[in-house]
Amino acid sequence: MRRLSVIDGIFLRTHQGMGTPIALQGLWRTADAVDRARLDRLHDALCVGPLGRRVVRSGVPGARDRWQTSIRAHPLDMASAPLRVDDILSWADGRGAGLDPRHGPGWRLSAAPLTDGGTVVALTCSHVLTDARGLVIAVEQALAASAGNGPDLEPGPRSELAPGRGLAPGGERAPGHEPAPDREPAPDRESAPGRDSSAGGSVQPGGDPESDWVDAAETCATVLVGTVRAARTALQRARTAERFRLWWRHEMPAEMRLRERPAGRPGGSRSPESDSSHPVGTAVAHADLPVPALVLRCPAQEWDRVAAASGGTPNGVFIWFVANTLWAAGFPGREIVASLPVDTRDEPRIDNDLAMTEIIVAPGDDPGAIRAKSRAAYERRISSPAGLPEEILHLVPDRVAYLLSRGAGERDILCSNIGPIPEPLHALGPHGCTGVAARAIHPGLTHARRPRTRLSGYLCRFRGDYLLTLASLDPVRVPDVAGLHRLAADTAGRIGLPMVPW
Repeated sequence: MRRLSVIDGIFLRTHQGMGTPIALQGLWRTADAVDRARLDRLHDALCVGPLGRRVVRSGVPGARDRWQTSIRAHPLDMASAPLRVDDILSWADGRGAGLDPRHGPGWRLSAAPLTDGGTVVALTCSHVLTDARGLVIAVEQALAASAGNGPDLEPGPRSELAPGRGLAPGGERAPGHEPAPDREPAPDRESAPGRDSSAGGSVQPGGDPESDWVDAAETCATVLVGTVRAARTALQRARTAERFRLWWRHEMPAEMRLRERPAGRPGGSRSPESDSSHPVGTAVAHADLPVPALVLRCPAQEWDRVAAASGGTPNGVFIWFVANTLWAAGFPGREIVASLPVDTRDEPRIDNDLAMTEIIVAPGDDPGAIRAKSRAAYERRISSPAGLPEEILHLVPDRVAYLLSRGAGERDILCSNIGPIPEPLHALGPHGCTGVAARAIHPGLTHARRPRTRLSGYLCRFRGDYLLTLASLDPVRVPDVAGLHRLAADTAGRIGLPMVPW
């Protein structure tokens, strides 16, 4: 039985309104028009692939929610009017609405013709279903299946789907209506569609109460052991602090003591930018918050040359670029804290198989210095809430779990290096791709739910180019795409990177 991980649960709570809403999106541009039949086959392959699942809540306290196969799908979303290339991202921003990982569907396939004669294809899915690398793997499997090189594309009983593939447009469920459970068993890593299955153990709708109780007991045991260890560590620290306090008061020479803090001075330091901070006099809107974004292309040879010149790596150049673009926008912090996702897969899986780490970027750091900091950071991960075992988030109510994990992984900037795009994704059948981009979007984002992150960057390697997607979450300093492009161009010019829109 496939259970939700702690990371899955964090993203599920953001979907439920606790935190920043997140959906992942892959974009493919082709030089010529992609025929509807080919997109229909890709859509059908995705329906029966690993993205075709939804979250089922366990009825046993402490047992984790589980995944259940679901063939519910939004219909293939085809735009009728051609888009200008400059309008691709604004069109794609709207593809994240209506994704529901709990009741399904949690993903959507969209396409639109371009005024230059090509096509843009967008696959958008809730971050609950998978991370960016998992999305790439899911597309790779679906392309193989739609070309006849994968599992049977028969998506099962058509009664589960509205006519014409997927849920009928505008066919929202009535308030309070709970959809009937899907017929298929819950997938696990061995028996998920598109994978070899050597074990049975499928779970029928309604779950296995015995398995739920076993899972709850295992979770409680893990939390108990971890809590005892955390308490022991906290006690040791408290004893050390008390010994230092006594030494400070009774044994430290008076001339070595620090001056007392002046009256009225705050006792704790505060980041120049907190989650809810806004410049004085700034009007805070309560409507959806726009997130201006752009995609830039740079020859890999030039990107690698800049990295080698400073003793760095392509990833170091990437982090340097995002941090210095934020400083160029007027970020007041002397240092910038960068959040770095780490792929933890030991085999291809469509899951949230990631951990987070962080580094502090100083103004004088070049890509070489960032490389050294990143290498050290990858050896450690951002710790669980308050030093407690992360499994505690499975045992407490959702709102308490949200408070314990609020802001997890959020720093001043996000730098997500997705890596090379596999060769099977370089074309959609006979239609060669001219550009590929990957990013996160935030459907329905408001000021109240805005994260600490001020600038997000997503890097991938496609053929002989690096494609960098930048998204601003700072509406005061970077309110529009034109301003973001100007800042990126200035930053690229500082180190001689020839970057152009994709």
